[in-house]
Amino acid sequence: MAGRRGWGGSPPKDDDEASRRIVAAAVELIGRTGAEISIADVAESLGVIRQTVYRYFPSSDALMRAAAFASVDNFLDRLARHVSGITDPADAMTEAVVFTLTDVPRTPHLGILLSSTYSEADPESLTSEEAHTFGMTMIERFDVDWRHYGYDDQSLHELVEYALRTMQSFFLSPGNPPRGEAELRRYLRRWMGTAIRAQVDSSSR
Repeated sequence: MAGRRGWGGSPPKDDDEASRRIVAAAVELIGRTGAEISIADVAESLGVIRQTVYRYFPSSDALMRAAAFASVDNFLDRLARHVSGITDPADAMTEAVVFTLTDVPRTPHLGILLSSTYSEADPESLTSEEAHTFGMTMIERFDVDWRHYGYDDQSLHELVEYALRTMQSFFLSPGNPPRGEAELRRYLRRWMGTAIRAQVDSSSR
């Protein structure tokens, strides 16, 4: 296995362990600094050369995405608790978007996954396959009977895309001044909630 030097005197047994330890170091650095990191930062924290990290992650972007996905479970657990008991689709989505937008400053790993604040960012990052997978995982934890409200697989995927695009607009331009949590909730319930209820109403005809 490549890159066994360094590692605090305890080299990884194989490539899988090396990759996990690199991601763990990135998670720790992002959590401590609250900002984007570089390959050099992670290599230094592990006591290895940059080429060792590049062996497993071709860019800082790829490494930060891996760190973000390794860190979202805790966020999803907190989100699930926040929306627990909400069975109305519009109310659940409104609360989920508000929670996500307000929690990102406290969860830098999530911001890396859902926004475009890191180096070499893809402007389509929030509608990427990874972000879409995150969105689907998110709504599957809701106490909403989506089938009861007329949502099939396609409409659920479209709902996730719609929510991601909505969040993307707020990440890119939060407003001047940005809306507070209560005002943001009223705004989303009026406009996004109306669109979601239209799907519900059409399914009952």
